[in-house]
Amino acid sequence: MAERSAEAADQMRETVMIDLALQGGGSHGAFTWGVLDRLLEESWLKIEAISGTSAGAMNAAVLVSGYMQGGAIGAREALDAYWEQVAEAARFSPIQRSPLDRLLNRWSLDSSPGYIMMDLMSRLVSPYNLNPFGHNPIRSILEGSIDFAHLNEADIKLFITATNVHTGRGRIFRNKEITPEVLLASACLPTLFQAIEIDGEPYWDGGYAGNPTISPLVRESEAHDVILVQINPRERRETPRSASEILDRLNEISFNAPLMKELRMIALLRQAADPGAGEGRRWAEMRTHRILTDKLAEFGASSKLNAEGPFLLMLKEEGRKAADLFLREHGDDLGKKSTADLDVLLEEC
Repeated sequence: MAERSAEAADQMRETVMIDLALQGGGSHGAFTWGVLDRLLEESWLKIEAISGTSAGAMNAAVLVSGYMQGGAIGAREALDAYWEQVAEAARFSPIQRSPLDRLLNRWSLDSSPGYIMMDLMSRLVSPYNLNPFGHNPIRSILEGSIDFAHLNEADIKLFITATNVHTGRGRIFRNKEITPEVLLASACLPTLFQAIEIDGEPYWDGGYAGNPTISPLVRESEAHDVILVQINPRERRETPRSASEILDRLNEISFNAPLMKELRMIALLRQAADPGAGEGRRWAEMRTHRILTDKLAEFGASSKLNAEGPFLLMLKEEGRKAADLFLREHGDDLGKKSTADLDVLLEEC
């Protein structure tokens, strides 16, 4: 009876248009899977556009493709199927947790012989020599999970970021431009994979330029509420001391830097924008929100390559919990006011 009352209340609730900004982070993208799964349960939320990078790009494209075929239910089923295939492929990966990690129930791969060997080789040998044919197991999963031919017909706008190797600038790909190569480029770590060539230009992971890129959501979407799903920890209380910890923290800072820079720019534009009309009004009316968890800070960077089914499901459940908490605490604020204070970023400059 209570469930029916809740469903009736949702149906009577005024629709709120939202945009989603999805960070990348390897298998930690399963956290975003859980967030999306929970948000898609809310019929009063209408997704207008999604900006995604790396794993966020994969989640975004799978969601949109599934939504085209079966609405919110189709999107949830498509995301489930995609991550189940990722977990199935990981069963045959040479990079597995060590027996000690399994015994201690640690999800890190730091003591995995396969991971240690791969990490060492990636520092010494180019992927053009290690993987001369450019094989990527995710390609076949993407091709079977996404209807690329019809993405341009989707009602939800897609913005996928990849980094041009030659210029260092980010390029944003929209629905009609998105192919398996675009998604692979957005997630292309240069020490592991060859650069992905698109239109004669090589591309690397979009996280170097925008993780994710926010500005197209403001300029090209009718929604005024942007929900950022954040994966990479921005702050850590302990000082890294080991070589691996230092490199992990450097990667976190570098992959967060473009986002922080863009959020500061948005805060400045909101303060300076003329709310009267035109683009100034869009910046002034933008409302920002964040969904994140402290749980991901417990795992080292190596766990981003751990795609074991139980780990992915645990992250999914954590994502659902984080989204549910956000909806309970801030659901009524959507469409009305920001719940993430961007102005505090200006104090850090």
